[in-house]
This record gives sequence, C-alpha cells and structure tokens, in this order.
Amino acid sequence: SSLRYNLIAKFSGVKSVFQYPLFRSKDNLVHSAKIFTENVTGEIISTEPNLNIKTIDKFDKNIKHIVLGISASGVTKRWDIQNYIKLAQELKKKHKCKFYLAGGIKDIDLISVTSGPGLIGGLLSGVMFAKGLARGLKIPLIGVNHLAAHCFSVKIFHKINFPYLTLLVSGGHCQFLIVKNVDSFVRIGGTIDDAPGECFDKIATFLGIGYPGGPLVELKSKNGNENRFPFPKPLMDNTCNMSFSGLKTAVKRETEKLIASQGGLYDGDVEDICASFQKTTSEIFKYKTMNAIKFFNNNFEGDKNLAIVGGVAANKKIRRELQQVAFQNDFKYLTVPAQYCTDNAAMIAYLGFEKFILKNHNNLDLVVKPRWPLDQTSTPILGFGKRGAKA
Repeated sequence: SSLRYNLIAKFSGVKSVFQYPLFRSKDNLVHSAKIFTENVTGEIISTEPNLNIKTIDKFDKNIKHIVLGISASGVTKRWDIQNYIKLAQELKKKHKCKFYLAGGIKDIDLISVTSGPGLIGGLLSGVMFAKGLARGLKIPLIGVNHLAAHCFSVKIFHKINFPYLTLLVSGGHCQFLIVKNVDSFVRIGGTIDDAPGECFDKIATFLGIGYPGGPLVELKSKNGNENRFPFPKPLMDNTCNMSFSGLKTAVKRETEKLIASQGGLYDGDVEDICASFQKTTSEIFKYKTMNAIKFFNNNFEGDKNLAIVGGVAANKKIRRELQQVAFQNDFKYLTVPAQYCTDNAAMIAYLGFEKFILKNHNNLDLVVKPRWPLDQTSTPILGFGKRGAKA
C-alpha cells in the first residue's frame, strides 16, 4: 500500500507546500517534493531501496536517483520567466526542513519536462527553462508527453503490469487507451467532439458558479436532485467513442428555459442541473467503459486492470460508478489521489525516470509539440489541423 507523508513549511517568508508521497517502483521507494509557484510546478522525485518513515531524516545521505519534473499551465506565457526564476530559487536554496535535499538543486540527476501536447506558450517556456537548467547543471533532460504521464501516474501508487486499460478523461482530452509500454498505446475510443472537462467548465459558466467547473459542479451536485432533468446521452452505441457536445447544449437550453420562465435561477435549480448533468455524464462513462472492457477481454491477454486518470477522474461520483463497473466485470480498479488527477509535475518526473532507466528517449522528445497523439497509427477521431493530428 502507498505510504505518504505531508508537511507544510515556510522558507524566507514564502509559503510552500511540500508533499512527500512514498511509493514502490520496481523494488524502490520514490520520494516526492512539490513546489508551487503562480503558473509553474516543479516536483522532485527520488528513489532509495530502503527508505521508510524511520530513516527519512537520513534521506539526503542515501539518495539513489533524483529527478526534477517541470510542468507549466497553459496560461503561462513564453515571456513569463519570473515564475521559473522563483522555481529555480526555491530549488537552489538549502531548505531548513531536514526532509529536503541537503545540496539543493545540485543533487538533481535528471530533469523531465512536459513538451506536449498543449498550448504552445506554456510548452515553450517550460522546455526552454528546462534546457537551460539542464545545460547549466550538466545533467540529462527528457521530454515527456503529458498524456502518457497521466496514463503512467497510476504506476506511482500501484503495482501494475502491461497491458492495462485506461480511461484518460480531462479538460482537453477523453479517450480509452490500452497502455502497452512507455511509448506504445492503442486508442480504442474517445470523444468525437467536446471533452467532458470542457463541458464541466462551460456549464459552470452558464450557471454563473465560477471556474474551474469540475469541483464547483460536483459541490453543487451534493444537494441537488439528479433525477429532475433527464438530459440526453448521445452516441450510446457499441463503440468506445463518446460525444458530449449535445449534452452540453441540452444543459444550456434547459438553463435558458428556466431563466425565461421565472426570470432567473434559484439555488435549487442550479443544484438540480449540476446533479442531473453529473449523473448523465457518469452513466455515459459507465456504458462506454463496459464496451471498453469487452474490447480488452476480446483482444488482449494479461491482468484485468482498469485505470482512471485525468482531471475529471477526481470527481467522486464518477470514481464510484466506474469502480462499480470494474468490480462487476472482475477488473481491478486503479486511480490516483485527487491532487494527482490534474496536470502535475510528479507524473512528468516519474515517466521521465521510467524512460531514462529504459534508455527510451531521444532529442526529438524535446521538440515542442502542441499536438502529440499517444496512438500514432490509428486514424485521428477529431481529424487534422494545421499543426497535425489532434490528440
């Protein structure tokens, strides 16, 4: 089982939250320290065979591998280098906390950075900073596909063999994947239009409850009547493809209808709409996950594992419903703690470490790729754009 240690520390008046999850990876324990700045996240993971809570205060003397992961949000601009300077300063300091690295930034052996897919501004700023840092420290640098990192995030907390079935569901992506290796993925289905996380955000905007939509819709749903609005469930066929655009439009129309008839929305209306939308989304995922499980059983051999990753995987109702589907089909249900569902630097560092020890990396991975599908052979569901196939 996973072993975790959390602490909050202050350094030079700057409040930083350091999270130290300890987990097994190929007979090693991995240690993680996370640094938050405005739009940039840096997270350090390291492995040491005999590390445990009793010896963690001697951690700096027993380090085997240390990897820095870097992740930039889409709102980070190419010229927004100040956040990276803050990150470097935090890494460089010899922190007073005894659990942290004794030598600071000089103890890092490898840097792993998100190089795609995503908005080009954040990708460029992250990769350029990582290149400079790696060159200055004279250490290796590995570019990581952040979608692949999501798929591998379950390996941080669970021992799992290839191949395994994954539902990657987030604000910008939604697809069923068979994970065969660090660079081998088979997409068996996905959204043909909007991603579910995008729908959560837009519906929250319709309802005027704020951003990001995922946690706010979930919060409003707690007191709502999920049976009040029978929203449609598009594309309920025997494939693994999904559609959420019609559902989003139906929610918008119902909202507009209520506003027109009563001059606005009561709190109960908002709660009922959120609960009904969340229920409908969960039912779509349940149905399509059963199709994906059938496909896996008919085409792949090995352990029966279902991994749910991505930002929307933090939704508790969706987690419960998919856990039930896995149980009913004799699959092991695997996911990650909610804080590791959304984009984070720990998963970037972890996959970079995996690629490094397997010697499965090259300089082409450091070319910024706004579009970088995991399955390079299947026909893109959403077609091609000027920058290539959409993920």
